[in-house]
Amino acid sequence: MATERYNAAAAEARWQKIWDERGIFATSNTLSGPKYYVLEMFPYPSGRIHMGHVRNYTMGDVVARVKRARGFAVLHPMGWDAFGMPAENAAMERKVHPRKWTYDNIDAMKAQLRSMGLSLDWSREIATCDPAYYKHQQKMFLDFLRAGLVERKQSKVNWDPVDQTVLANEQVIDGRGWRSGALVEQRELTQWFFAITKFAQPLLDALETLDRWPEKVRLMQKNWIGRSEGLLVRFELDAKTTPNGESELDIFTTRSDTLFGAKFLALAPDHPLAAAAAKKFIKPIPREELQREIDIFCELFARPAVQAGLRKFVESKDAQPYLP
Repeated sequence: MATERYNAAAAEARWQKIWDERGIFATSNTLSGPKYYVLEMFPYPSGRIHMGHVRNYTMGDVVARVKRARGFAVLHPMGWDAFGMPAENAAMERKVHPRKWTYDNIDAMKAQLRSMGLSLDWSREIATCDPAYYKHQQKMFLDFLRAGLVERKQSKVNWDPVDQTVLANEQVIDGRGWRSGALVEQRELTQWFFAITKFAQPLLDALETLDRWPEKVRLMQKNWIGRSEGLLVRFELDAKTTPNGESELDIFTTRSDTLFGAKFLALAPDHPLAAAAAKKFIKPIPREELQREIDIFCELFARPAVQAGLRKFVESKDAQPYLP
């Protein structure tokens, strides 16, 4: 018995048209049943989708369809991560307006995603470059500012000289920008900072309740929060050797039990004393308890965010220095 070969292009287009006409995947705010929200990472409208997009949105679509089949009121929207320097740089390179470049790419990628037959509610589509969207972000920022949860200060950043933008540490691969491949520079720029450290402990406590999260993901989150418990230790300096007569420095350590084995202090390169230390030896006064002097060195591992960028190093049994 002969069977007609399945014509995917014709059949998929026909059924997708019917789904759209009947609003099969549209989610009403008044739908009954338990609610379920499926949201994959928004794609950046770079021009065309690739197999990574296909994999990502297929997995989310499977979850949405299974939940819908089990009686859930599923909200499965789509949006575009479309606001940022990469779009502007691409537009300048092609000598077109960023808005035209971005929305032309959105149209092209949307057509490709729709051809996959994903169970998306396109009536809820957003683009982060749309003022109707980012006005809410601006309002939230002002709310944070009024609540004292945002501050402005200077800080070292990873600067990509080609993309002309700041990169996160994760976007620097072997010293180069992940997108442009340019050598990343350290620049001091004025930045806005959210006071997330005030909520470090509540965040860590909440992580313990996420028992269905993989342990490696929870560990990554703990490391990202980066809360440390330790002591501030004050080291006395020889004021005759400091640029402005500074007589002491505070360090933070998580290993106060190793304090008496300290060999030297590490000064962050952008610490106020670092430039002076490069020209003039700053000498700590020997502590009576230690019965010796401790040298101060300037090195890249010391972080200025940790009590003025000072750390102590201790020589372990295998003679290898380690961070406390």
